[in-house]
Amino acid sequence: MSLLSEFKTFAVRGNVIDMAVGIIIGAAFGKIVSSFVGDVVTPPLGLLIGGVDFSDLAVVLRAATADSPAVTLSYGRFIQTVIDFTIVAFAIFLGVRAINHLKRKEAEEPSAPPAPTREEELLTEIRDLLKGQDRP
Repeated sequence: MSLLSEFKTFAVRGNVIDMAVGIIIGAAFGKIVSSFVGDVVTPPLGLLIGGVDFSDLAVVLRAATADSPAVTLSYGRFIQTVIDFTIVAFAIFLGVRAINHLKRKEAEEPSAPPAPTREEELLTEIRDLLKGQDRP
């Protein structure tokens, strides 16, 4: 099998395509979460701690000069990234929890008894016929 045909077989498997779709949706979800944190969560938190904007929090290690830009330790961006991660992790936790809850419900529901096989149906008919006969 050639390398190209082997790659084609690998690439068109359902799980590879599902993974690609998951990555694309995950990237879009990441943008939504970043916007939610940056535009909705961070401003009220900044107000609670005295009007501080997290993205602006930084320590200047070296001031800017005419020849070079300032060197800063931007810990505010790190705080915002941690908040992003926490929200994403909590959302994933809630999703997995809901799926597990649904799976538990399915497992608890009793399944219907299986339909009798053709052999069982024939034996039942024979039994019923024998019951109907007069015995000496």
